[in-house]
Amino acid sequence: MRAIGTIIAVGLIVTTAIPAIAADSMSMMKGNEVITIMPDGHMGMMTMTDAKMMGSMMKMAKPLDHCVMLMTDAKGMTYMVDTSSKAAMAECEKMAK
Repeated sequence: MRAIGTIIAVGLIVTTAIPAIAADSMSMMKGNEVITIMPDGHMGMMTMTDAKMMGSMMKMAKPLDHCVMLMTDAKGMTYMVDTSSKAAMAECEKMAK
């Protein structure tokens, strides 16, 4: 009877810990990761292991010099917010912290 209680307690701990670990792993990108976001809101992530492929993609890339904000509406369409104004930039930076 005590073993069943222990198994249930461990199960509850694991069930609550997994989403926290998953959320933590999504907080920052690691080196050689590429994230794609489609207009309908679905995302993809890939780690580049081929140095030649990563080099060719880096030729197309531009470094970010400001905060970028994306949002999805109730219909599932994804929008990029223009953060060129000081107010929008301040809101974006506040959300990113």
